[in-house]
Amino acid sequence: MTTEIEFRALDEIEWRVGDGDDGTFEGRACQYGVVDSYGTTFHQRTFRKGLRGSYALLFMHSPMQPVGTFTAEERDDGLYISGRYDDTAAGRDARTMARSGSASELSVGFVRTDLPDWKKLYEMDEDARNELLANIKSARLVEVSQITARMAAVPGSKLKTVRTALGDLYAEVDAPAIADRIREEQERRAAGTARDAEMRERRRRAALLRLTTVGGA
Repeated sequence: MTTEIEFRALDEIEWRVGDGDDGTFEGRACQYGVVDSYGTTFHQRTFRKGLRGSYALLFMHSPMQPVGTFTAEERDDGLYISGRYDDTAAGRDARTMARSGSASELSVGFVRTDLPDWKKLYEMDEDARNELLANIKSARLVEVSQITARMAAVPGSKLKTVRTALGDLYAEVDAPAIADRIREEQERRAAGTARDAEMRERRRRAALLRLTTVGGA
């Protein structure tokens, strides 16, 4: 089972700022049934396992910079969160940036739980493997982050209500680590095949040389 953390950012943010000063927020952190810029699709009830208690709202996926807490629930069209910003400098800054629009988008951090070990993935037919990787049907939520504007990838995120002022453990992921592992395994096996072919050719030449030597004697 793969345990790498993946991230997906969302798009089309709509803000509504309330008149109170309790610092609460709510919105959709993940939309189901759309193809994102990674070529993957979240399916309904992806996060059905393990949505319990509170999660940290982070800033830019940094575990060193929590800015609030939230609870999450699944609905037919996606994963929704509701929570409150911390009454800290970081929390107040995050609310201000959300309200101004400079950091007004969401990105979800998750671990897939619907994949076999990467070695089993490697052995699969390429079409079947690509189909499996492209359809996320089960995952464990790790965190949701507020991110800089225009970093989004998936249509449909709506952090839609922010009352008052809302508005690295992780590395930037350009490609899933599992894809890197599969590629490395392909390269390793290709190199091994080339070495085997070279050794067979050397043995063949050595055998011919022995035959020629014996024949000449």
